[in-house]
Amino acid sequence: MNFLEERIVTDGVVKAGNVLKVDSFLNHKMDIALMERIAKEFKRRFGHKPIDKVLTIEASGIGIAVLVAREFGVDMVFAKKAKSVNLDGDMYVAEVESYTHKKTNRVIVSKKYLSEGDHVLIVDDFLANGCALQGLISIVESADAIVEGCGIVIEKGFQEGGHRIRNLGYHLESLAIIDAMDPETGAITFRQQ
Repeated sequence: MNFLEERIVTDGVVKAGNVLKVDSFLNHKMDIALMERIAKEFKRRFGHKPIDKVLTIEASGIGIAVLVAREFGVDMVFAKKAKSVNLDGDMYVAEVESYTHKKTNRVIVSKKYLSEGDHVLIVDDFLANGCALQGLISIVESADAIVEGCGIVIEKGFQEGGHRIRNLGYHLESLAIIDAMDPETGAITFRQQ
C-alpha cells in the first residue's frame, strides 16, 4: 500500500453512490506535506517528458497543480467554470459534466495562456467517468498543443473514465486506483500497480 492509499484508508470516508470523501486532506482542507509528496510522485512519473505547462480544472485540482507545476518549474493554467468580466479575448471552451455535482459546466481557458506546441501535463484530483479529463484534453488539442500525460490523484477504477482515456492512447498515471468501495463497511479495495 502506498502513502496515498494509506491516507485514504485512514481518513477517507466511503459514502453511498460511489462517493469517496477525502475533503479532510485533499480537496477542502489540504495536507500540504501530502500534496508535496503527490507533486514529487507526479514529477517522478512524468519527469522524462518535456513538460512546459500544467493544466487543471477549477477548483479542486488547483492546489495540486500548483505544486506539480513548481516541481517542474513551469506555469500552471486552470480551466475556469464560468466566464467572468476580467476574462477577455478568445477562449478555448469545452463542455464538462461533473460526476460529483451532477451538472454540466462550460470550462474555458484563454487562448493567451495555452499555445500551439505547448507540452502539457494535465493534473486533477479525481477521475470517475473521465468527462473533466476529456474536456481538458479537448482544450489542449484545440490549441494544437501536446498532451504529454494525465496525472490523477485518485481514480475510481470501477468507473469507465480511466479505461476510456487509456484506450484513446493517452499516458495516464493515477496514484491510487480504487477497484471497489463498500459504504456499509467503509472497505476500500485498491488495484495493485
